[in-house]
Amino acid sequence: MENGLNLITCIVQRGKAEEVVREALASGAQGATMFYGRGTGVRERLGILSQFIVPEKEIILIVTRQEQTAEIFENAVKAGRLREKGQGFAFIQKVDEAVGLLDDLA
Repeated sequence: MENGLNLITCIVQRGKAEEVVREALASGAQGATMFYGRGTGVRERLGILSQFIVPEKEIILIVTRQEQTAEIFENAVKAGRLREKGQGFAFIQKVDEAVGLLDDLA
């Protein structure tokens, strides 16, 4: 079922989610979901240097209409400084099916 929706997922440094969400909303997103996570991987391989990497992250989920996705994604990436090394990660996935969007409730 094709519905023209995408999911933007941003994993950012703790304390950055509010700014990313604010920019996403200003860019046309209907809303966002934020929650906390803990990173693993690189930190464990760095040995003594791992103490400088904070494992706690904030994860942001934003469902967007296809025509809005590029702008919302780019503004979220800028707000989270995600093009800078070590600041986080973001990606886009297609959503096959969804219910409960504001347009569906009207």
